[in-house]
Amino acid sequence: AAYKLIEIDEKFHLLRPGMRVVDLGSAPGGWSIVAADRVNSTGAKKKQPQGFVLGIDLQEVAPIDGAPQIQQDFMEDGADDIVKEALDGHADIVLSDMAAKATGHKATDHLRIVALCETAALFARETLSEGGAFVAKVLQGGADGELVTLLKKDFKTVRHFKPPASRSDSSEMYLVATGFKGRAEQSAD
Repeated sequence: AAYKLIEIDEKFHLLRPGMRVVDLGSAPGGWSIVAADRVNSTGAKKKQPQGFVLGIDLQEVAPIDGAPQIQQDFMEDGADDIVKEALDGHADIVLSDMAAKATGHKATDHLRIVALCETAALFARETLSEGGAFVAKVLQGGADGELVTLLKKDFKTVRHFKPPASRSDSSEMYLVATGFKGRAEQSAD
């Protein structure tokens, strides 16, 4: 999975030193590790700004240097508030590699992952700084049209991208939304 984020970042240049990142669905930890390195959340690259990475997942994630992890189901009531409190400010990018357990029924699985993506998008809308980005896993199918329409209201650019590391027979792809337009209260700041 880490290779997918690397390929997304190489294509869209999303992660830079000093950025604040939230990794939704962070288990087993690959995306948090990549993000921590690219935003310099450990401070190891002395001449670059230090970033921050925060992960959350239902499953336990082994400790990651520079990327604290919260073990919590992001879909539970109040989980978003726990993440916002731990973030203690705005994020520059929200990553979501969340996936529901597969049922084997394509239509059901597609709707479940779109619901996860919609929840992640609402969280991103509440936490992103102006100009921020949102990346989320979706499955190819017709149900993400409303989500794309919603994202286009909040972001300057919204694209689908299938990283080369994603199996060719997989219906998995990613929505990459960049240039968050901000919220009304941000404009007033």
